[in-house]
Amino acid sequence: MTTYKYIRKTFTFNGRRYEVTGKTEREAMRKMIEKQIALENDEVSVNGNTLLKDWYKTAFKTYKPNVSAGYMDETLYRFKKHVVSDIGNYPLQTITPLQLQTILNRQKNRSKSHIAKLYQEIFFVFDCARKNNMIRKNPAADLVKPSGTLNKRRSLTEEERKHLLKVIPTDPRFNFFELMLYCGCRPGEAMEVRYDDVTMIKDVPFLHIRGTKTANSDRFVPIPEELQPKLLKSDSSGFCALSRAGKRHNASTYRHMVAALKRAMNISMGCKVYRNELQEPFPLAEDFVPYLLRHTYCTDLKKKGVDVRIAKDLMGHADIKTTANIYDHCDDDTLMLAAKQLGLIAEEEK
Repeated sequence: MTTYKYIRKTFTFNGRRYEVTGKTEREAMRKMIEKQIALENDEVSVNGNTLLKDWYKTAFKTYKPNVSAGYMDETLYRFKKHVVSDIGNYPLQTITPLQLQTILNRQKNRSKSHIAKLYQEIFFVFDCARKNNMIRKNPAADLVKPSGTLNKRRSLTEEERKHLLKVIPTDPRFNFFELMLYCGCRPGEAMEVRYDDVTMIKDVPFLHIRGTKTANSDRFVPIPEELQPKLLKSDSSGFCALSRAGKRHNASTYRHMVAALKRAMNISMGCKVYRNELQEPFPLAEDFVPYLLRHTYCTDLKKKGVDVRIAKDLMGHADIKTTANIYDHCDDDTLMLAAKQLGLIAEEEK
C-alpha cells in the first residue's frame, strides 16, 4: 500500500491565510494557483464542508444587500459573538439542532428582542445554506426560543439628561448621541447620517434619516435649534458622527463610545476614580443604554403636544401601536407632577 507524504502550500489573499495540499510539489503548486485564480474571480466553491465561520458573512452580505452598514455591523457582531465563537470551526453539514438550541438557551437571561434577533439570524444563515444545496435540512428549523426578559422602556431622568448634556461637549464622538436625543435616530441610523442629508423645506432645516429597518423608517425630521449649529455646514458632505479615528462608526467603535459615555456620565454624577478605575457605587443607573435617548425623543414629542400619528412618522415606526405605547407611558417626572397636584408632595419653598 502506497503512502503519500502530502505537500502543503499556504498563501495570503486579502489578509486571510489559505492552505492547499498535494501528493507532489507540482500538484500542490497547481492547486494553489487554481485557488488563487478562484479567489480573484470570486468563484470559491461552497459545500457542506464549508466552515460556518467562512459562510455566515457571505450569507448575510449576499442575501441582505439593502441593509445599512450599521445594521450589518450589528448583525455580524452579534452572530460572531454568540454563534461563531462557539461552533464557527464546524463544517455546516455537521452542525446539529442540539448545538444551536444550546446556544439559544444560553441567551435566556437576555432581552426578548436580543433572542428574537439571534434566532432569526441563525435560521437565516442555515436556510441560505440549504437553498444553496450545502445542507439537506435547516438544523434551525425547529428551535425553541427561550422566554427572555422584557426590558422596561423609559425615558431619561432629568438628572441623567443634565449630565448627558454636560459631558457631550467633552468628547467629539458624543455628537452621535445628540442625533438620537434630538432627532430620534436609532444607533444604526445615526452611524449613517451625513451633512448632505440636511435639507431645507420652506426655510426649515430637516434631517433625512435613511432608515432601513422598515419602509417607514426612511423619514424626514425637523432639526431642533440645539443641533442646527453642528449640522448646518454647507461645506461638509461626510458623516456627521465619527469615531476617534475620524471614520464612520462600526459595531466595535460604537461599543467603545458607549462605554466612554457611561464612564463620563458616572464621573459627572460624582463617581470616585482611583488609578483611573471607577469605584463603586456607580451613580448611573444600571439600565442606562443609549436607546433611552430615542425613547426620550418620543416622550419629548408628547410633552410638546405632537399628535401621536405625526410622532409615528417622526420615529419611523411601522405600527402606530408602538408609538402609542410610549405615549401612554408616564415617566417619573409626570408622575411626580401628578403627586404634587394631588397635594401628596409639598411645593418647594421659593
